[in-house]
Amino acid sequence: MRILALDTATESCSAALFLDGRLTVRERLLERGHAECILGMIDEVLAETGTALAGLTAIAYGRGPGFFTGVRLAASVTQGLAYGSGVRVVPVSDLAAVAQRVLGDDATAERVLVCNDARMHEVYWGCFARSAANLAEPVGAERVSSPAEVALPPAWGSGQGLRGAGTGFAAYPQLRGSFSGILSASRAIHPRAAEIVLLAVPEVTAGRLLDPERALPVYLRDDVVREPAAGH
Repeated sequence: MRILALDTATESCSAALFLDGRLTVRERLLERGHAECILGMIDEVLAETGTALAGLTAIAYGRGPGFFTGVRLAASVTQGLAYGSGVRVVPVSDLAAVAQRVLGDDATAERVLVCNDARMHEVYWGCFARSAANLAEPVGAERVSSPAEVALPPAWGSGQGLRGAGTGFAAYPQLRGSFSGILSASRAIHPRAAEIVLLAVPEVTAGRLLDPERALPVYLRDDVVREPAAGH
């Protein structure tokens, strides 16, 4: 199985190649310039492993939610690569990728509340639980809202094994206050292609692949053209 993954939805710009269980990764934190960087990263992981685009099983991408231009970039690059190589695609949630990073780093974590800064005094957020396969499984729908509207599923009454993750916790300290005593920790981390490719593996195995034209972004927010509030 050969899966290429890419992500540009946040400040993190990354590419990863899953080749028969082995990962080759490139990643950088950037304020801007993702479009110039991502194609070079893709070329590097393919060259390092001696893999041709046409020889891929699938291309996975971070479909959002995230910054408008970054999410759109990931989808458009994926479409271009997929059309040119005849390879099908797998969209992966960027919130799920953050949760997967937590689950991979912390064996005691069972549930993750992910809150990423959506700017304009809002967060993209979702809840995820560890599956039997040790993958981040969504619990409920992903949303965009004010930090005050973030809520845990009713069944998550206990904070045991519950972690918080994402840039929203640093951007909006009230989130930490709202879940004080419930979240055992919170980390301001970004989604990465390394986790996106891991989440794509079962989709590819099950044959849940899409044609290139269906490599679309997911914004959550309908109004994507408002000016960001000062400081965000």
